[in-house]
Amino acid sequence: MKEKKQSLKSKVTYVKKNWMLYIFFLMPALLLTIIFKYVPMGGLLIAFKDYNVIKGVLGSPWVGLEYFKRFLSSPDFMNYLMNTLKVSIYGLLWGFPVPIILALLLNRIRKEGIKKEDIGREAFLERAWAWKKQYGGRIVEQLKKLGSSCDWTRERFTMDEGCSKAVKEVFIKYYQEGLIYRGKRIINWCPKCLTSISDAEVEYEVQAGHFWHLRYPLKDGSGYLELATTRPETLLGDTAVAVNPNDERYKDLVGKTLILPLVHREIPIVADDYVEMDFGTGVVKITPAHDPNDFEVGLRHNLEVINVMTDDAKIVDAYPKYAGMDRYEARKAIVEDLKAEGALVEIEDYSHNVGTCYRCGTTVEPRVSKQWFVKMKPLAQPAIDAVKSGKTKFVPERFNKIYFHWLENIKDWCISRQLWWGHQIPAFYCDDCDEMTVTKESSAVCPKCGKPMRQDPDTLDTWFSSALWPFSTLGWPDNTEELKYFYPTNTLVTGYDIIFFWVVRMMFSGLKNMGEVPFDTVLIHGLVRDEQGRKMSKSLGNGIDPLKVIDEYGADALRFMLATGNAPGNDMRYSDDKVKAARNFANKLWNASRFIMMNLPEDFQYHGLPEDLELE
Repeated sequence: MKEKKQSLKSKVTYVKKNWMLYIFFLMPALLLTIIFKYVPMGGLLIAFKDYNVIKGVLGSPWVGLEYFKRFLSSPDFMNYLMNTLKVSIYGLLWGFPVPIILALLLNRIRKEGIKKEDIGREAFLERAWAWKKQYGGRIVEQLKKLGSSCDWTRERFTMDEGCSKAVKEVFIKYYQEGLIYRGKRIINWCPKCLTSISDAEVEYEVQAGHFWHLRYPLKDGSGYLELATTRPETLLGDTAVAVNPNDERYKDLVGKTLILPLVHREIPIVADDYVEMDFGTGVVKITPAHDPNDFEVGLRHNLEVINVMTDDAKIVDAYPKYAGMDRYEARKAIVEDLKAEGALVEIEDYSHNVGTCYRCGTTVEPRVSKQWFVKMKPLAQPAIDAVKSGKTKFVPERFNKIYFHWLENIKDWCISRQLWWGHQIPAFYCDDCDEMTVTKESSAVCPKCGKPMRQDPDTLDTWFSSALWPFSTLGWPDNTEELKYFYPTNTLVTGYDIIFFWVVRMMFSGLKNMGEVPFDTVLIHGLVRDEQGRKMSKSLGNGIDPLKVIDEYGADALRFMLATGNAPGNDMRYSDDKVKAARNFANKLWNASRFIMMNLPEDFQYHGLPEDLELE
């Protein structure tokens, strides 16, 4: 037994020291990035019998219905690696993708011609839990067919009782330390999903648009300022025009007043370093309610914040001529009116990056809203230091640039969501005296007036609970034997596309709540794309059902295809021809093995391979 244990230690030590070999073992687990985008499962925890073997947190498999977004981070990877190393697996904790349930349920409700508000929160949650039960089982069966031999009795869900307890504990801890606050700030808003989303959840795409060049006349009649905008509909909320304080062209105009076209509101000319002198005319319209940069300018100059759009991106009633118009419909009408007023100078074609919602692809609308935020600067610095000091390293190393870029430029994290499925924010409000309290309890009585309080209807960003995965699944905040045994882990295996979604957040959460990094190595893999190199998505209809592939070619063929022709951190392309070639190769191995076995003498005994093999 002692010799066996020593052998195991030497094998694991060898793998730790020889990362290229480790990466080679990792390759056969790569599979099928497909239709669902950014669906955090929280991840997996692999646990082993011996303290000296590798403890690893696996990245999110992101699975949904018949489709798998990825496979490298699935239990099958560890099956292969541990079987190769002859390491026995003690247990595995499995997470379930919360947003997939929500997306599927909302789609079903929409097909029925009703809104979630029509059936109410309780009925909606009943449906959601039923769907979780139905599709959670289906996902597990898919993984079993792929050959995953997990300890399924240890399955965990980010909304189960243990994880929910950890979420409340962290929320209240951060709130008491001043790291969580509620305030009115500019956030990313999806007019279709009707919820806020974080900066990490905004996907940028190049869209063809225009620069509308406009004239804003000076109040004293001495002239005008010319500026350009890509969003003339937000003109309704302009509260200033800004120039650079070092721009000689406009120095004498700073402090003067302009008349806002169409609205005819008086707005000031302010000087701010945000304005680039050599971009366009060097003059920028400032709309604090609908642009993140303008919001910061507004704070510096104490400008009024005027919201001109409803939750679903229609013009508010304060502007009767455009009230109820969709933002793009209003844009056309406003441009025509600007032309009629003589304020439109020219229209210039212009392509630029536009933020879209990661769930539905709708163009995001920046807007000022009262939300819950996590103060990120104090949490980010220890996570930066941990990687710079070598406590945690990325493999391949180049991916730490993404990690550093995100943390070094991080803004406060908007964590509240206007959704019903998720961890409800543990804050309560008194409608009689406006008192607010944060508590672990499921109900609260106002400490001032003694009246019952109502809970905040918003839920937490699903990544808030996923960030706690390395320790919440082990029983934290209780000091369990599992927590003492397995934390910190050694290796996180995940895709490069969720470094800022998940890796960053697990790092600062582990350091803050456990005092140690959650893992010492982050092993990054690429994505499987379609034959044309495109990311698999529902809109393109290019997703692959691995079960159909397995039925046609076999699991071995699919896994072998993914094991060949890819390098650490790089994407690979899926094609049926590759799977067919892998199947044919597997058949040749099978037939060759059968031929050898059939022709071995009856008294044949296998004594292992010689230490040195020479080519003949």
